[in-house]
Amino acid sequence: MTAHSIRMSTRAASWWFCLSLLSMMAGSAQAHGQKSDLNSSGLQIPALTHGQMAVIADYRSEILDLAAKQNRTDETFRRLLNFANLQYAACLWGLMPGSIGDETSPFNECSHAYLSAMQAALTHLREMSADKPAVEALISRIDADMVRNRASFVMCQFSGETFNTASLVVPDWRDIPFHLPSLIAVGIAFVATMAGLLAVLFPTRTLRRRVGGTDRNPIPGDV
Repeated sequence: MTAHSIRMSTRAASWWFCLSLLSMMAGSAQAHGQKSDLNSSGLQIPALTHGQMAVIADYRSEILDLAAKQNRTDETFRRLLNFANLQYAACLWGLMPGSIGDETSPFNECSHAYLSAMQAALTHLREMSADKPAVEALISRIDADMVRNRASFVMCQFSGETFNTASLVVPDWRDIPFHLPSLIAVGIAFVATMAGLLAVLFPTRTLRRRVGGTDRNPIPGDV
């Protein structure tokens, strides 16, 4: 493949990426425009304060480990945990910068949703678990951290929101171009994906031969 062909392939991939992003933004705009009509037939989940959210994020893996050790669960617990996991994936697994600590992040609301669901699942676990000492020990540690960090007093625009297991909260894709950390992260992810794709499709030595004409530094054993 020639250098021109590579440039064309990269340009086509860039257009595809832009069109995909625009499609997600359009879908997000429609979803947010119909927020008042969201399904409320599931379980209601009260939101955390901004400070509480940061503490629960630190304990997410421990809550999941404790949940996995339960020999007996009920439908409510399973629905809360399932919603928390779905929301976590919808929020890009917490990988976007500022998704928890930055109120202006397009991923902050969906972070509120999955972390609020995690706390709701832990609260319900307190009622139904047969291993109450382990649950109470974890809750005590979380409570102590919240008091130490004055978490109940740190509020944001999503702190008063109520979530529902029947309505998934998606990131606000429209705001990514206006949130620099998210925009940089998306750009890096795209460049890394394209570089990896090109490296797989067009090995370095093949590029040297076809673009440069000759291989002046042959790899040992390469004929």
